[in-house]
Amino acid sequence: MTELVIQNETGRLDKVVSQLMPEISRSKLQHWIKSGDVLVNGKMEKSKYDVQSGDKISLIEPDPVALDLVPQDIPLDIVYEDDDVIVVNKPQGMVVHPSPGHPDGTLVNALLFHSPLSTINGAFRPGIVHRIDKDTSGLLMVAKNDKAHQSLAAQLKAKTNVREYIALVHQPIKEESGIIKAPLGRSPRDRMKQAVVEDGRPAVTHFKVEKNYENYSLIKCQLETGRTHQIRVHMQYIGHPVVGDPLYGPRKTIKGRGQFLHAAKLGFKHPTTGEELIFEVPIPPIFKSTLDYLDKTNSI
Repeated sequence: MTELVIQNETGRLDKVVSQLMPEISRSKLQHWIKSGDVLVNGKMEKSKYDVQSGDKISLIEPDPVALDLVPQDIPLDIVYEDDDVIVVNKPQGMVVHPSPGHPDGTLVNALLFHSPLSTINGAFRPGIVHRIDKDTSGLLMVAKNDKAHQSLAAQLKAKTNVREYIALVHQPIKEESGIIKAPLGRSPRDRMKQAVVEDGRPAVTHFKVEKNYENYSLIKCQLETGRTHQIRVHMQYIGHPVVGDPLYGPRKTIKGRGQFLHAAKLGFKHPTTGEELIFEVPIPPIFKSTLDYLDKTNSI
């Protein structure tokens, strides 16, 4: 149980508790309030209850829903594999690891059917050193044992590995290249989103323009850091949101199966041999067909 005593905060119960406990989503709090897991001075209140100074709020967090992580025979596009690592080309639309909203059918379920994985990231993220979004396609490195995991994670922290993305963004970009340095954190307006915030974690994205169209730009991005939604938020921040992005892009956009963002290149030092490994995969068919269409209809 968590107990809060209201000092100077005012407003709706769900809003105030969300501000005091930002790690809990407002929608989840509303569900807890309705089910009687949030009490004000020992009594149930509605989400719209207007909190007062001195109110004592008690949160009884319900037990988490158990997830049953099972190996599943799902096809994998394996680019490289040995005793330590697997490099996989994740398709657009596949979630990396299980969560309450995605209990199975994930990359982890498929990987467990294929091979043992490292245990460092716990029961529901075995082997996962870094992630890409569900609707982003491309390369991921996966650790098959804990020693390999530690090495790959250390390389990410030291920023010595290579992560290059291809993105189609709205509006042509005048500069040939650029560096976006803007700290990222949870959006204060929408908890589903990340945003550039003053007290956020440092985030750096390098980009280079490959081709400009009348209404779009094809770019390559290299990550210096790996924050959640980094490229998507940074490109929106400079006025060039990723095409097809349902969270950060405009409603009027090119239809696809999610954002036109692809992890095309991945490089790291092999955790055992020390050999420098570089892998590249082409953009998925829907991305290529869209570029072919723009070449015919939207070229400058």
